[in-house]
Amino acid sequence: MKDGELLEVGGRYELRFTRRLSHPVSKVWQAITTPSGLAAWFPFDVVGERSAGAALRFVFRDGEAEDFSGSMVEFSPESAMELRWEGDETLRLEVAEADGGCVLTLINRFDELGKAARDGAGWHACLDALEAALAGTSVD
Repeated sequence: MKDGELLEVGGRYELRFTRRLSHPVSKVWQAITTPSGLAAWFPFDVVGERSAGAALRFVFRDGEAEDFSGSMVEFSPESAMELRWEGDETLRLEVAEADGGCVLTLINRFDELGKAARDGAGWHACLDALEAALAGTSVD
């Protein structure tokens, strides 16, 4: 589902995007977990160890906002990575093999409904940038 969807789950809100990609899991995993891969599409750098329970620092590359702290909830190589920040907001990225490529699912969970439209538009743009980077191109 390229445009994503908003769900209410257990009293919280969840933005969910699913993208079918024509790249192997290993390539997509590198793009969603390594500093160089994230630099092509993610809104800030993720500084810290890639392991469950690790403390993380989210750093804005151009200083457009203050850095903030979080943690790695899950890190299962070539399967799932889940990050937590700003209280109890989480971002989960899952990747699974599918028909000569893979499926990437981005799930952003939060409490405040008012941020859904802004964050949804932002994740949509980020995923477009990720797809372009994987293809060796860029988004205008």
